[in-house]
Amino acid sequence: MAIEIKAPTFPESVADGTVATWHKQPGDAVKRDELIVDIETDKVVMEVLAEADGVLGDIVKGEGETVLSGELLGSLEKGGSAAPKETAKDEPQAASKPAEEAKPAAEEAKSNSGEEPMLSPAARKIAEENGLAPADIEGTGKGGRVTKEDAMNAVEAKKNAPAKAPAEAAKPAAKAGAVDNSALAEGDRVEKRVPMTRLRARIAERLVDAQSSMAMLTTFNEVNMKPIMDLRSKYKELFEKKHNGVRLGFMSFFVKAATEALKRYPAVNASIDGGDVVYHGYQDIGVAVSSDRGLVVPILRNTEYMSLATIEGTIADFGRKAKDGKLSMEDMTGGTFTISNGGVFGSLLSSPIVNPPQAAILGMHKIQERPMAEKGQVVILPMMYLALSYDHRLIDGKEAVSFLVAIKELLEDPARLLLDI
Repeated sequence: MAIEIKAPTFPESVADGTVATWHKQPGDAVKRDELIVDIETDKVVMEVLAEADGVLGDIVKGEGETVLSGELLGSLEKGGSAAPKETAKDEPQAASKPAEEAKPAAEEAKSNSGEEPMLSPAARKIAEENGLAPADIEGTGKGGRVTKEDAMNAVEAKKNAPAKAPAEAAKPAAKAGAVDNSALAEGDRVEKRVPMTRLRARIAERLVDAQSSMAMLTTFNEVNMKPIMDLRSKYKELFEKKHNGVRLGFMSFFVKAATEALKRYPAVNASIDGGDVVYHGYQDIGVAVSSDRGLVVPILRNTEYMSLATIEGTIADFGRKAKDGKLSMEDMTGGTFTISNGGVFGSLLSSPIVNPPQAAILGMHKIQERPMAEKGQVVILPMMYLALSYDHRLIDGKEAVSFLVAIKELLEDPARLLLDI
């Protein structure tokens, strides 16, 4: 019995998607809940899983084609078996083939039998870019799943492996469009043109729109991180033990400080909707996370009710989901304020771009030890620059500066967060 493979139901904010990758080909054996195809939308990659054991039938929508919500992608023959291997009468011909062709045939048979390990989207992308076969990567994830780290380790091992013989190096690349660097002469200049992903294109569009549609301005301040660092150093082991392995980081302090500041200055937590200003009576803070596919902003909802441990645990979960391409549309929908931490990449100072329809975004940066004057003495302190970009149509300079100063005061004296002062 044939089962229709359909695109997922897209949210109202997503009009269509693009078929990113077919992980199975017609005739391949498929197991229940096995990943068949990835659908890329403007915000997330949505995975389509097999509804039952069987064999993949015809593919209706190929890679790169646009699909609508619930549109037919292909079919699955329930309970079928993979295409049979070549019969014994074909063996003499197979034996006469060169040894080089025997290995790809064996690998293809292994793939058709369903033994190929499952790769996360990020791991598959790394494997394809570096010409690695999935079977050559040892998976350490749950159920033998190949993670991004597994793929990166395999790439590193490949780079450190001894150079192949000239005959091996002369073989054509396994993947279409792959560049064989061994065949390039010194000084050759190579260019590779690839289509922009939907997520990257959408990010670019929103960034340009944000800068052209609002009166964006950035104000700066700096915060002494020593009180937070001392507090974290004193309690991090006890905190981790108490909260089942959740580690105490800096982001939870910034989220709580921003939450308190948003309560004091509601205009920073508001948004413009046409000719109206919408004031939100809750704090949903987006935390910018870098992934292989681009910048994504999952949302911490109702942060006014979240503890430091809950914030840290949720952010860690978002990071794992982003790495594996598992963030859902619900994870990234909404938000009244955003925090971006360029400091993890070494950024000392930047002007973050507001994420519409929000009115402001806080930029964290690298912690840098600098000489500072304190009570008439020059001391070396771990300092961080803070940047607040805001929509000047809604937020006055006084409110923006006061908001940033409130965050600075709460971070430099964490007891204020507990005492609500």
